This record gives sequence, structure tokens and C-alpha cells, in this order.
Amino acid sequence: MLTRRHDSTVGEIWQAAVAAFGAAPFLAAPALPGRAYHPDGIAFTYAEAGAIVERLAARYAAAGYGQGHRVALMLDNRPEHLLHKLALNQLGISVVPVNGDYRRAELVYLLEHSAADLAIVAAERATQFKEALAGSKHRPAVAAFEDEGPLPRALRPPPLPGPVTADVEASLLYTSGTTGRPKGCILSQRYELEAGEWYTTAGGLMAFRDGGDRLWNPLPVYHLNSSVFSFFALMLRGNCQFQADRFHPRSWWRDMVASDITVVHYLGIIAPILLKQDPVPEEKAHRVRFGTGAGIEPQLHAVFEERFGFPLLEIWGMTEMVRAIVSSHEPRKVGTRAFGRARPGLEARVVDENDQPLPDGTPGELVVRHSAATPRAGAFSGYLNDPEATERAWRGGWFHSGDVVTRDADGTFHFVDRKKNIIRRAGENIAAAEIEAWLQKHPAVLQVAVLAVPDPLREEEVMACVVPRDPAADRGALAETLFADCLANLAYYKAPGWFLFREALPTTGTQKIQKHALFAAGDDPTAGAYDFRDRKRRQH
Repeated sequence: MLTRRHDSTVGEIWQAAVAAFGAAPFLAAPALPGRAYHPDGIAFTYAEAGAIVERLAARYAAAGYGQGHRVALMLDNRPEHLLHKLALNQLGISVVPVNGDYRRAELVYLLEHSAADLAIVAAERATQFKEALAGSKHRPAVAAFEDEGPLPRALRPPPLPGPVTADVEASLLYTSGTTGRPKGCILSQRYELEAGEWYTTAGGLMAFRDGGDRLWNPLPVYHLNSSVFSFFALMLRGNCQFQADRFHPRSWWRDMVASDITVVHYLGIIAPILLKQDPVPEEKAHRVRFGTGAGIEPQLHAVFEERFGFPLLEIWGMTEMVRAIVSSHEPRKVGTRAFGRARPGLEARVVDENDQPLPDGTPGELVVRHSAATPRAGAFSGYLNDPEATERAWRGGWFHSGDVVTRDADGTFHFVDRKKNIIRRAGENIAAAEIEAWLQKHPAVLQVAVLAVPDPLREEEVMACVVPRDPAADRGALAETLFADCLANLAYYKAPGWFLFREALPTTGTQKIQKHALFAAGDDPTAGAYDFRDRKRRQH
């Protein structure tokens, strides 16, 4: 494993990796016929990637780009995104990854908020980007990804002359925007390298090896998970990242075997989909040792591990905090929403609305810090152009996660829900995630989102927005079935009082359901929904 000094830069670590691991596989994209890029797949060794990164860095430098500039990359999940990132970071330039699913208004916001100096755009996104550019007050220079000629000249000199340091901005990552406008999280080079080191040294069942590990990551490169967390963890040990474009259930096990994958990254949605697939020989022939992710439904956790033969290690993390909490050490408490215990370098506790510590077993907000002496060490550098939001998040010297959790006496944390997803009905606090977990396991349900809707008598009522597995299913009969199932298995007040059926639910690139986008402003969320409120009664 490479040694990282506290002041190491991305460029220094990358050059050390090329020198140490030259011929070893470094980065790959699996084959996928019909994909806009590399339909036959592609792979780079450390040495091959090193040569490409040097050529890219020379192109950027020749055009006048340097420390303090920002470059937007709209390349979908091309592995080249990560090569451009290395070249840019080597020069002290920050990367602004762009979500390819963004529509015009979202792109305009990102361009204006980030004030990017240059954008590199893939051919299939050119029209989309051009339309946004026309409506933006900030218009960076644009270069086609496929064009290998000279880049447009920088319109200003590098804002931060001098040698690149570990504290310079490496990435500007935007939050998912599930509540209002996304915030731009400033991540330093120190942050990103430490994120990889924290992951690769977690230990226990999360045991990376020096060389030979091949990690499959289907998450988008415009988020922390693949572009920072796994990417630098693998680089430090001379391992290889397979950057998939997204999750493909039908080819999942075939890909695991064909690419000789040893570690996978997952989202909660992956488990129920794979469990509902017919058995295939490859699901027993793979070499996967563990999976890292979040959101596995408690009822499916042990079932998945027994069928497919490797542990799913639940993890808590945020773009704002380099140090994740991971369930890599026993006891893991499979079948609960446990996501592990804190370890040296990360202090965590559960607090009430007044930031007072709560006793074990009591739900409250998770707050974290490095230590009392240096609470923000290793964390993000702040929200771009929003110091007030940064300080609110850090009030009292702790970073406020917005997640409601409990803690066991042995220090194990359990996820309850996002703070904003607590439904308050007639004095009862109800976790939307609990009801979603129950409904998701029903064979007639493909997707579900549970949220609060106003109620004149009870303050709020529980609503379930459901995508049926069978689009032709009788909606009324299905609503009756699901309501009866919830009423029989959950406290009566947790059963949805409203059921609404949709053909699809809005999601982010990481397949998180965007509840804020379910209804337009002024819409009545109960219009067309099935009303069961009068049938919710305490059972004796």
C-alpha cells in the first residue's frame, strides 16, 4: 500500500502509483453492446493510464488552465472521466462532474453556481449542453470530449499561482437536491485521498488486498462513491476499478464472473431485484468477497447473503464527511438497519433538537466530528458561496447529518430515517423508511415511496406512492391487498391512509427516489389516490 503523507497531493500519489504498479490493471469499463461509448469494453493499466494523464495535463496546461480553475466534465460514466480528473487535479484544477440526466434549468444552475472555466462534453450530450449554455448568464468555453486538438484558451490566469497543495479544491460535488437547490460541496485533495485511505483501511470483513482486487462500481461518477471513495481506495493498493454505466440485473452475475470481480458496490434497490431473478450458474461461480453499500432492507439482508454467498456491509457516509461508518466488524446485526460503530478519527453521537445527547436506544439526529480539538479535520471545505449553511451544519462543533438514528449500548448505530422523512401523525413519529421496507418486499410492488400529506384531523397522514410490478394490475384490488398487509403487520397508525399508483417514480442518478419531485407546486397529492383513513383503527 502506498504511504500518504498529510500534505500529499493527488498528483504525487498518482505518480507514485504509476511507478509502483505500472503493468497492473487500473481502470476498466465492461463491454455493453449498444452503449454510446466502448461497447466492446476497455481497460487501462497504471502505466497506460499514466501516459494518457500526462498528455491530458499537458493539453490543459498549454491552454492556460491551472490551480484554482474549475472544469466541468459531462462524460456520463466513461472511465476517461477519471483520467481527466487525475490530469486536472495534478495541475490544481477542480473537477465539476455534471449529471447527464440534468435538464436545462438544472444545467443552467450548475454553470452559474460553479462558474466553471471550461466544459468537456461528450458528443451525445452536446445539444443538451448547448441549449443550457444559451440560457445561462455564465458561459464557459466548451470542448468536445472526442476532439484531441488544442483546448480553448483560458479566459483568466490561474487564480492560485504557485505549487499545488493538499488543501486546493479537487472537486465541486453537488448534493442530490432532494430538498431545494443542490449545494456545491468543496472537496480538497487532502479530503479525497483521506477518503480512499479511510475506506481501504477499515478492516474486518472490509479487507482490501495489495493488488488483485477488482471492484465493480455501477454508481455515477458525478457522486463521491465512485469518483473518490472507491477510486482512491483502490489506487492506494494497486487495485482496479470497473466503472459500469449503471446497474444491469440480467447481466450482473455474468459480468461478475467474466470480469473476475472481488468487491461490489451496491444500493438498496439492487438486492430485491437480484433476489427476484431466476437462479443462474454464475451466481455461485463468482469470487466476490464482500459488497459495500447502503439501504439493504432488513428482511432481505440475510436472504441475500445466504443465496449469493458474500456479506453486504452497510455503510453510512455523506459527501460532506470523508470518514464513513461501516459495518465491517462483527457483530454486524444482520436483519436490522445497523451500519456499524465509530472508530478513532470519527466521533459520533445522537442528539435531540437542542443538540443534547440522547440515551442509547432513543432516536435522534446523528452528528459527527473528528475530535473536540479539530472537529472539521478531514471534512469538506464548505458549501460554495454559502458560509451560513456551512456554519449551520457545523453548529456546536459537530456536523449535523440530518439522519435520524439510534445507538446500541455497544456503540452500534442503526439507521431510522432521514430527518425530513419522519411523518408526524396524531402525536406518533413514523419513519417512512420502515413502511417503504415493508411494502417493497411485497411481490406486487416494483417501487414505492412513502411520504407525509397534510391531514385536517391528524396533522399528517401516511401516503404510499406505488409502482406496481404488473402495469395491468387492478389498482383498487391492489390497494386493498397492500393496505390489509400493512394493517396486519404494522402498528395501525403506520399503515398508509392513502395509496397512489404511478407508472414510475422520479429518481436521481444513484436511483434514490426524489420525493420532492413527485408532485408539482399546487398539486393535490391525494387526487386519484385510494383513501383508507377511516379504516385505520387500533386492533384489539
